[in-house]
Amino acid sequence: MKGFLKALLFGLSVAAAADETPISRMAFGSCIRQTEPMNFWGGIKAFDPELFVFLGDNIYGDTRDMKKLQQAYEILGAETGFQQLREMAELRAVWDDHDYGENDAGAAYPMKKASQAIFLDFWQAPAKDPRRGREGTYTAEYFGPEDRRIQLICLDTRYFRSPLVKRGFKGKDVEGATGPYTVNADSSTTILGEPQWAWLEEQLKHKARLRIIASSIQLIADDHHWEKWGNFPHERARMFQLIRTSKANGIIFLSGDRHRGEISVYEDRMPYPLFDITASSLNQGRGWRNEINRHRYGSLVFFENFGSIEIDWTSEDPQLQMQLQDGRGKPVIQVTRPLSAFQP
Repeated sequence: MKGFLKALLFGLSVAAAADETPISRMAFGSCIRQTEPMNFWGGIKAFDPELFVFLGDNIYGDTRDMKKLQQAYEILGAETGFQQLREMAELRAVWDDHDYGENDAGAAYPMKKASQAIFLDFWQAPAKDPRRGREGTYTAEYFGPEDRRIQLICLDTRYFRSPLVKRGFKGKDVEGATGPYTVNADSSTTILGEPQWAWLEEQLKHKARLRIIASSIQLIADDHHWEKWGNFPHERARMFQLIRTSKANGIIFLSGDRHRGEISVYEDRMPYPLFDITASSLNQGRGWRNEINRHRYGSLVFFENFGSIEIDWTSEDPQLQMQLQDGRGKPVIQVTRPLSAFQP
C-alpha cells in the first residue's frame, strides 16, 4: 500500500515506486559477452552494492531472430554470479545496440518491439510497468526517504535514434581520434525522440537529493568518432540546456558502450560540474589505445572495470565517492565531492 501511495504522489506506476530504504552503495557496468568468461562477479560482490545498474550491451545478441536473442539472455541468467547479484541487490538496466539487437542500430531496427518485450521480461518488469504499453524502455524510479532520495532515470538511446552518418574518411586519422562516424547536422534528427524528451523534462521537476541518469552512450566525451551524443550535436546541446533551465540538482550521468572506462567532466555554462562516469567493459576489455578526451578526469581505463558510487548520508553535507574499479574490485580512479557541489 505504501508503494501504491508513493506511485500516486509522483505520477509513477506501482513498478516505479520506491520503498523508504536509502541507497548508500550502488555499482554499474556494461558490455558482457555472455559466451566468454565472467571473472568480474567477485569484485562486484566484494563491493556489496545495494543497487546495480546494467548500462547496455548486457548481452551480445546481434540478431533479428528473437529465439537467438532470448537464448543469449538465458545464458546470462544462468550464470551463478548473476543469480547471486540478483539476490543481493536491486538490478536495473538500460539497453545498448547489442542487446537491442543489432550493431549501432537505431529506430530503423525492425525487431525493436519484440526485443523490448524480451528485455522487459528478462529484467522482470511488472505487468503494470508503463514500458509494457509504450514504445521505448525509458523509465524512472526513486530510492530512499525524502531527505536521502535518489532518482534513477534510465534513458533509451536506441528506440527512437535517427541514422548515424558515416565519415567517409580516407585520410590518416589524428592519433587518439578514430572511429567511423561524424556529426549528423540535420536538426530534425533525434536520439531520444519527442515523447521521451517531454517525459525527461517532467522527471527533472520531481524532488530528489541525487539524480543518476543512465545513458548507454557517452554524453560528454566528444573527440572520438564512435557512437556518442556528440554525433547529434543539437541533441547534446538540448540536454545541456535542459539541465540549465530545469535547475535540477544532483545530476550525474552513467554511460557504457566504449570497452574502456573513464570519468568526464563538463563545466561550460553549467550550473555545476556535470560528471559522466563511463564504466565499460565488464569482460570486453580491448587493451591500451590512445584516445583524446578533452573533458577526461584522470586516466583512461583500458582493462575490465565497473563503476561505483558511495554516499555517506551520515554527514550534514553527504559525501559522494565516485570510482572506477577493476574486475577484482580495486579502485583505479576516484573522485570525492560533497553533495552540495551538485547544486545550481
